[in-house]
Amino acid sequence: MPWTREELAQRAAHEVVSGTVVNLGIGIPTLVANLLPTDAGVMIHSENGLLGMGPYPLESEIDPQLINAGKQLVTAVPGGSCFDSATSFAMIRGGHVDLAILGGMQVGADGSLANWQVPGKKVTGMGGAMDLVSGAKRVVVVMSHRARDGSPKLLPSCTFPITGAHCVDRVITDLGVLDPTGQSFRVVERAPGVSEELLQEATGAHLIKD
Repeated sequence: MPWTREELAQRAAHEVVSGTVVNLGIGIPTLVANLLPTDAGVMIHSENGLLGMGPYPLESEIDPQLINAGKQLVTAVPGGSCFDSATSFAMIRGGHVDLAILGGMQVGADGSLANWQVPGKKVTGMGGAMDLVSGAKRVVVVMSHRARDGSPKLLPSCTFPITGAHCVDRVITDLGVLDPTGQSFRVVERAPGVSEELLQEATGAHLIKD
């Protein structure tokens, strides 16, 4: 069966290495903050100006001034700090973020990512995605394998306007874990019950086994 949103977040949490700085994008990636061990030594970065973001607060812990980039209430871990957005983006552009976990609309086999605009639809802005995919040392995309109309979201190259070229290291979808190789996707892991045939049928590019 395909992974649920919660299972996707759990799988993405396995990509987080102790002692690193991690940025979590809006959507499923934000759930990762709730799944990391308290002793993991991970500092979660939010581009609105917070380093050391913790999980969602209990009612007794709510501080309306502590929010993530998606305007959700969060907590801060001991040693966390707040700063202005200019400093936050200087951290990203300076290569101080070890891992960015982002959502996606399309990922190309060439490692390109489209996650900010659907052609013909209203755009509110790119946010920090373009900076993150170029500044983070490693980029992991978490998304559904197919669009709502059933069309594949993993393609030879993106057809939507791209956020960044040749920037994605790994894709985690509800059907499996895949790495772009340039011309195809390498299958790292399949979700339980997902066959090789189903995975290939749902993918718009060629797959190769690990």
